[in-house]
Amino acid sequence: MSKPLIGVSSYLESSVRWGVWDQPAAVLPAAYHRLVQNAGGLAALLPPDAPAAAETVVARLDGLVIAGGPDVDPAHYGADRHPRTGPAHPERDAWELALVRAALEAGKPLLGICRGLQLLNVALGGTLVQHLPDQVGHGGHCGPPGVFARHTVKPVPGTLLAETVPDQVSVPTYHHQAVDMLGRGLLPCAHAEDGTVEAIELPSAHAFTLAVQWHPEAGDDPRVMQALVAAARRGGRQAHHGVGR
Repeated sequence: MSKPLIGVSSYLESSVRWGVWDQPAAVLPAAYHRLVQNAGGLAALLPPDAPAAAETVVARLDGLVIAGGPDVDPAHYGADRHPRTGPAHPERDAWELALVRAALEAGKPLLGICRGLQLLNVALGGTLVQHLPDQVGHGGHCGPPGVFARHTVKPVPGTLLAETVPDQVSVPTYHHQAVDMLGRGLLPCAHAEDGTVEAIELPSAHAFTLAVQWHPEAGDDPRVMQALVAAARRGGRQAHHGVGR
């Protein structure tokens, strides 16, 4: 059986150093493509492009991963910028929002990771908490700069996520933003102990549509990526027949 082709969105940075070079580059931590490969897929890097190209790109993929990264520009959900919100990355925002919408329209399996969850929510009209410690009173969702924290998440019974990860699990995490108002049709399918939404899914979608706030590529649990690859291998069809489907 041929391996499904999984596209993974990437950073676009103005200065990246390797060898004797320091140049603009599209980059992505190697843990992402290794997770796709270890789950049985073929990984393809998707650097920012013109949003109009998203439909064509998605049509050539069997599945899509929207990777973690910088804060989403609050202008995309009609909010003023919080002092702790990071600088805007307009090319990446526009490209990844177009990819998400193209995948939903085409019925292609979609997995959002951290920023990818936030973009899925925003693409469907949702809003974000811009600085989570203001709401939950602690910084436990994010470690020191460049270091993942860990906390537990509890899946919601009867959801797609619960079929994939049925029990409470400790996850690697690095985020200071989170879901506020849910986007159209989205269902929260995991929570942290403080009530933060840690995963969302789209029950009405014909294809696998799941996003997690944590970073599976930084841990040793491949199940959410394995679920995406399995859905891509099936041609995008949902395998779940539980509540709400």
